[in-house]
Amino acid sequence: MRVSVVVAVYKDVQALSLIVEALKQQTYKNFEVVVAEDGQNEAMEKYIKSIQGLRVKHTTQEDLGIRKTRSLNNGIIASEGEYLIFIDGDCVPYSTFIQNHVALAEAGVVLSGRRVNLGPRYSAMLRSGKISSLRLERTFALRFPLIALDCKENHSEDGFCFSPTGLVYRMFLSKRRASTGLLGCNYSCFKKDMMAINGYDEGYGETAVGDDTDLEWRFRTYGCEVRSVKNVANVFHLYHSRGFRNSVDSTEALEQMRLNKANGLFECKSGVKQH
Repeated sequence: MRVSVVVAVYKDVQALSLIVEALKQQTYKNFEVVVAEDGQNEAMEKYIKSIQGLRVKHTTQEDLGIRKTRSLNNGIIASEGEYLIFIDGDCVPYSTFIQNHVALAEAGVVLSGRRVNLGPRYSAMLRSGKISSLRLERTFALRFPLIALDCKENHSEDGFCFSPTGLVYRMFLSKRRASTGLLGCNYSCFKKDMMAINGYDEGYGETAVGDDTDLEWRFRTYGCEVRSVKNVANVFHLYHSRGFRNSVDSTEALEQMRLNKANGLFECKSGVKQH
């Protein structure tokens, strides 16, 4: 199955370089990378043109503030894979990341992963090249106490990874459902299901509502099931200070989402089909 990994980026070329190196280590090989840039950064363009060993596409748009949903729709339109995996530009995938998403892929199912929050020390180690993501993944259990101490947030324990064909997954993890909602930084679906809901809703403006909160109820209303791949398809989340997005008042956007839900409008009015 051909997969398109859609990476949402904004200016952080160094983080993208870590993602690219991690994608080169993937155990699953039949994929392309779609870098969906919310802007037109010259350094980003130069770096992407230098990438070798991967099939890479690059979509851009004028930098007019946060327009992540439109940028991701650009990436969806450019994608050629029948299956889509979405990650953010500060999330570095494990080597089995694509393989495990694909192993559990089903029509009408959205797979919802989580991110392994790293603190400033381990993020700096990755960025400086003192440790590779592959090495960190393979030594995670030994380093876990230090990683947990370094992290200022929870979810370091999400770094433990289990095979979807193994005993732990079959006996315990497979019985879970996504309990904390879909995260836009790590999820996957068939492209036909994404097209059926018309992609991301660009009507929410700069708020994060359209990135993931809105997607989940629209997928469910359309008829998809959301399943958890926590501790199965993992990404390392690089530490950074809270961005501008978190200071944006989302009250109006949430009210609009409530009205959309009440009316069952799972196919958004401003999405991929309007490009």
